[in-house]
Amino acid sequence: MAAVRVAVLDDYQAIALQMADWSALEGKAEVTTFRDHLADTESLAERLALFEVVCVMRERTPLPRPLLERLPQLKLIVTTGMRNAAIDLAAAKELGITVCGTRSGGFGAAELTWALIMAAVRHVPEENAALRLGEWQTTIGYGLQGKTLGIIGLGKLGAAVARYAQAFEMEVIAWSTNLSEEKAREHGARLVSKEQLFRAADIITVHLVLSERTRGIISAPDLALMKPTAFLVNTSRGPLVDEAALIELLRRKAIAGAALDVFEIEPLPAHHPFRTMKNVLATPHIGYVTHDSYRVYYHDMVECIAAWLQGQPIRQMA
Repeated sequence: MAAVRVAVLDDYQAIALQMADWSALEGKAEVTTFRDHLADTESLAERLALFEVVCVMRERTPLPRPLLERLPQLKLIVTTGMRNAAIDLAAAKELGITVCGTRSGGFGAAELTWALIMAAVRHVPEENAALRLGEWQTTIGYGLQGKTLGIIGLGKLGAAVARYAQAFEMEVIAWSTNLSEEKAREHGARLVSKEQLFRAADIITVHLVLSERTRGIISAPDLALMKPTAFLVNTSRGPLVDEAALIELLRRKAIAGAALDVFEIEPLPAHHPFRTMKNVLATPHIGYVTHDSYRVYYHDMVECIAAWLQGQPIRQMA
């Protein structure tokens, strides 16, 4: 029997084959990794035409119906995590394509949230750049003790961010459409209205799952309520925030700044304003990019493919 062809997409750091023991597939699968990112359907369809298995990292490469319909050889999709809004699950089911997910990678995004908060309020990138140029103390930062942290979404990651805030002796307020006072208190936060949160918070951080219901949930009117000294932090998903409205707000310096790990379009276009705005601290969606997470993701990818080849149960997504 010919070896099954496996494509591992968007292996940006070229480490997919190092992060797991792929020998379980030896003689059964031929694995090809791709470091570059392709965005258009035509190029992707051409690249993936002969592959029976496609492995995707989070939502780096969307797999919508028009693309899936052009991949007659495709039988299995393996995605990191058990939720991937970029895969058309209904189309995959209709086309007889099995979709398998991996375990979660932990709290990397919550940890990065605090790295961004601290770097933004203390102007760490600017001071580091200035020091390398021979300068000394060029900005004045803000402290965190006694400030108000507003958390939008108090699920697993939002709750972790709330716990970390207690170490800085911050007041924590929270809002989401289904959040209760009891759950907020359970995580050391106080439930407020959406309007109250945007008016009162010194730092607003976003931790919601992207869906049709939450897309654009942080609108221009919401952003307009922020204090001129406030910061917006987003390590969740770019489309949760009205990006055009945020850019306009930042251009007018109506808020102190934004710290962003996620964007409307990823990878971020070369000439996007966020790449050059001085009041934006931007990172390339690295919240989940840790050795720890990658070892879990790629281990489970191998495990899923091996089980599928042997007809054994897998972590199949609905």
